[in-house]
Amino acid sequence: MTVRVLLADDQKLILAGFRVLIDSAPDLEVVGEAVTGAEAVELARRTRADVVLMDIRMPEMDGIEATSRISADDDLAGVRVLILTTFEIDENVLRALRAGASGFLSKGVEPADLLDGIRTVARGESLLSPRATQALITQFLEQPAPGPSAAAPVLDQLTNREREILTLVAEGLSNDEIAVRLFVSPLTAKTHINRAMTKLGARDRAQLVMVAYQTGLVRPQSQAGS
Repeated sequence: MTVRVLLADDQKLILAGFRVLIDSAPDLEVVGEAVTGAEAVELARRTRADVVLMDIRMPEMDGIEATSRISADDDLAGVRVLILTTFEIDENVLRALRAGASGFLSKGVEPADLLDGIRTVARGESLLSPRATQALITQFLEQPAPGPSAAAPVLDQLTNREREILTLVAEGLSNDEIAVRLFVSPLTAKTHINRAMTKLGARDRAQLVMVAYQTGLVRPQSQAGS
């Protein structure tokens, strides 16, 4: 199955380079190019791309607002947004995840890692570089810790096993690693994750991580100090 990719960047030279790279992969195909955030939203609707490779700083509408509009559109529920940015450690990490982005990659990423990143978010998984993950944790550390009342209404929907798996997802474990930790098969781990995503209305693993932190199920201090 070919993954359909939409490129969004206001620098045409970058667009041309990404197109050549992505089209060189047999399982990936560029289906459109946008130079503004507004155009990215429109082309996402028109091309039915699987993944939008989104720059943050663009004219008319930035990549974060474009991501928010794509994520809020029920007709684009299957579209994943992968943010490409020069700065992985600023406030844009948290803003873009809240807007619905599935992950981040640096513009200096190796070509093979970029292609693998597109495939990763196309599968519905999150993709955060170590620096972006640390920035996310730092942002949560600067916010007041949520109380039990904030967590209960959301997490009450989950079974004990689903809560346990949500915690492991927030710690950055893959399906295979979760399976080993809980002595279950990777397919069983994936099934529990999918059920948790459905109950919590999460588009992908990145949003599951957000829920885990925002509800207080996972405390940033436990990771920041590790």
